[in-house]
Amino acid sequence: MMNSERIRCTIGLILLSFLISLGFFKPAHHYFVMPHHMTIFNHQASILSSLHSHMHLSTKDQGIASVSGNTGYTVSAHHTGTTTMTVSSGHVPIKKVDVRVLPDIRLVPGGESIGIKLNSVGVLVVGYHLVDTVQGEKSPGEAAGVKVGDIITKINDKNIEKMADVKNIMNDVRDKPLKLVVLRDDTIQKKLTLQPFKDKNDQHYRMGLYIRDSAAGIGTMTFYEPKSGKYGALGHVISDIDTKKPIHVNNGEIVRSTVSAIDRGKDGHPGEKIASFPINEKPIGNVNKNTPFGIFGNINDGLSNGIMKKGLSIALESEVKEGPAKILTVVDGNKVQAFDVTVLNSVKQDIPATKGLVIKVTDPKLLNKTGGIVQGMSGSPIIQNGKIIGAVTHVFVNDPTSGYGCHIEWMLKEAGIDIYKYQKKAS
Repeated sequence: MMNSERIRCTIGLILLSFLISLGFFKPAHHYFVMPHHMTIFNHQASILSSLHSHMHLSTKDQGIASVSGNTGYTVSAHHTGTTTMTVSSGHVPIKKVDVRVLPDIRLVPGGESIGIKLNSVGVLVVGYHLVDTVQGEKSPGEAAGVKVGDIITKINDKNIEKMADVKNIMNDVRDKPLKLVVLRDDTIQKKLTLQPFKDKNDQHYRMGLYIRDSAAGIGTMTFYEPKSGKYGALGHVISDIDTKKPIHVNNGEIVRSTVSAIDRGKDGHPGEKIASFPINEKPIGNVNKNTPFGIFGNINDGLSNGIMKKGLSIALESEVKEGPAKILTVVDGNKVQAFDVTVLNSVKQDIPATKGLVIKVTDPKLLNKTGGIVQGMSGSPIIQNGKIIGAVTHVFVNDPTSGYGCHIEWMLKEAGIDIYKYQKKAS
């Protein structure tokens, strides 16, 4: 038994030593370092880290992508499609890498301060109202099972789009029961019966609900795509101020806004841009989506931030590096300016997810003006090495110099700009 134990321990130590030594064995090291998949945009190149002189790279279809260099290799894309890159040690193939070349996407970077006006689907229930009846104070809506955060989409089989629709129905129904259709928790549709109560003071029948059909706010434009006219802004969802739930957008519009002052951020206080826009300001675009990655729609006319007129390429999550970058935003009036930041971390994300970037403001001018990232800065595009990598989304409450961002590819997906569309066409 003792000999058997010693043999097992000896074999275990040998295997452990072997696995550790693999890290120092050059071909094995390069096998683990080289990715299994590589994605490049057409007419662009990706530089690989230096490899051992005995290593060799080659692609199966050089019309799609080719490799150049001896130790520091560059993979250049020539045409959309897929090919295979073989990594060899001497004349022995040790790994195959799938190379995918995507159409080059060019986005015009934003940075402009925008006003956002949203009209919700149906009317949103934001609270209960107690009706003063002869039997005491009661809320018919609460008694009927209506919950704060519900969206009323129909009353008595009539579609509800705005508060005026509810008012018109209430003027006619008097003491008759109301048949409600509400949307709850984004997807659940419920049918409820609400019996209005008469207010003993004004003799009007009430539902006993506080409702809202619109919302407005300030944010920052991230990008627009000139060919389709599609845009993305804000970088995070717009939620109702009372219920804290995402607003289901029926329609909306964006307008230009002006930053008049800054409430500086400090530890425990994130700060904000003080901005405004006239009620009758001409819309520059519509809003048809409100998602965890921002608001999306179409621009009426082309936009220019005044400092970057030409479209920029985008960087996928795998291309983003820790190090210097810039954000574009407005801190005074309508002027878009570029400020220095540092990308502290880029989170690897295989599926859409928020908070994929961690950034820190390093620009002395911005730190002096705002204290770092402030509310209203959400959506400010982040640019690194001449490419749009994402947008500012959140500030760290206890450290306003730092905050989160989201990767640009997830915003593009929500905007309906499919960077992988060539594969669908091919299939």
